[in-house]
Amino acid sequence: MSIQRILVWDLPTRVFHWALVVLLVALIVSGKVGGGLIDWHGKLGLAAVGLLGFRLAWGLLGSTYARFATFFPTPARLRAYLRGEWKEPGHNPLGALSVFALLALLALQIATGLAGNDDIAFRGPLFELAGKALSDRLTGFHKLSINLLFILVALHIAAILFYTHVRKNDLIKPMITGDKAHPHARPASGGGLAALIVALTFAAAAVYGASGAWLPPPPASPPASTPSW
Repeated sequence: MSIQRILVWDLPTRVFHWALVVLLVALIVSGKVGGGLIDWHGKLGLAAVGLLGFRLAWGLLGSTYARFATFFPTPARLRAYLRGEWKEPGHNPLGALSVFALLALLALQIATGLAGNDDIAFRGPLFELAGKALSDRLTGFHKLSINLLFILVALHIAAILFYTHVRKNDLIKPMITGDKAHPHARPASGGGLAALIVALTFAAAAVYGASGAWLPPPPASPPASTPSW
């Protein structure tokens, strides 16, 4: 059976993937260090909103193997994979579970961070919308759930190393070059310029919504009264 190299991961998907890797590292470092970096942590959080918004749109409009419908882990696909019958070159069903879990947890981290506060100088752009009491609860959850993100990232890296060194199926190089040797599948198609513009527009709208720029300014504090004496 002839094996040919086919396009699996389109350029927008690859840029998203590596941008997310860099952004997660920057978010973790700035969040853990805190202090003067906490403002940058907030700005990076808005960048994460844009990346996540883009990926959600691209999962509907992108090329073949970037679309969620192509790799959504249905019970039938999971059974086929466990039986050794999975032939698609993109995410396998177990890998898809990891992808969706990471995206869901990232969305949760973003949502709780946008309304969070540090009780010192930082307030998320949606703090006023949530109010102090809810913001405090969301901040606590934001700090705790980061541990789940660490676990998922560690499992994701371990799976990549397992497939690369044990299964001899390199998952890293295709995410750099976009192509992969495969005997069965067709190359990715779709996800053209119009789809890219729509996805970028959706990402920009998501960042605008998360920035809180559309919220009315908080009421000004009344001036302090001056004693008459």
